[in-house]
Amino acid sequence: MSTATDAVLSVSSGSRRAELLRLFLQPIAAVVLVAGVLIWAFSQDLDAIEVVTLNSQTLLDATWEHLLITLAVTVLVVVVAIPLGIVLTRRWARRIAPIFVGIATIGQAAPAIGVVVLYFLWTEQEGLWAAAIPLAFVSLLPVLRNTMVGIQQIDPALVDAGRGIGMSAFTVLRRVELPLAVPLILAGLRTSVVLAVGTATLALFVNGGGLGFVIDSGYKVARTTVLLTGATLAVGLALLVDWLGALAERYLGPKGLR
Repeated sequence: MSTATDAVLSVSSGSRRAELLRLFLQPIAAVVLVAGVLIWAFSQDLDAIEVVTLNSQTLLDATWEHLLITLAVTVLVVVVAIPLGIVLTRRWARRIAPIFVGIATIGQAAPAIGVVVLYFLWTEQEGLWAAAIPLAFVSLLPVLRNTMVGIQQIDPALVDAGRGIGMSAFTVLRRVELPLAVPLILAGLRTSVVLAVGTATLALFVNGGGLGFVIDSGYKVARTTVLLTGATLAVGLALLVDWLGALAERYLGPKGLR
């Protein structure tokens, strides 16, 4: 028995060390990757076509637009998915829960470019929100599902104990259910945000800006340097966002569950 326990503790300790090492190395790898490609790109003998895109102002603007799209998607997902997930775990709403989960599943299963184009054809809108709204639909499922699972996995005895000492249903939700569900909600949000960073490159199809413009420009004019720079910036941004999500998972959850 003691040997088995020691083995479990050893594996757990090793996992923690690996996670801490990854948290330390991931941002360094992202910065080194992006810096290396940028140094390489700007050291090339760029022609007039490449200079139009490969200049600091254009790349900064595209990166900032990409971050804004990602932020807009994240806000929409949080505002919609977490409250909806909470509602769907209430007893009176459990029968309709599969309908909403099914709709969110369709959103994630559908090709993101198809969802963006269909939304554009339906609304005839362009710009940041014309990209953010359909991409939020694509990114909704992980947060919605994890919110529901996080609340549903809580021991009913804890909820009953809270009600037994005089807490209202809302107080139990705020002080018991949500704090215990936070780790799973953050894990779902991390997945959704990384997905949003990747799909935000499709904003170019509705004039939403972002790094998709740089990637598309490199492809259309057959300039590998431009294409590689845009793709690397998108990858580096995804790695940094994933790292921030990992930090949030580790340090924003209840202290007793860390």
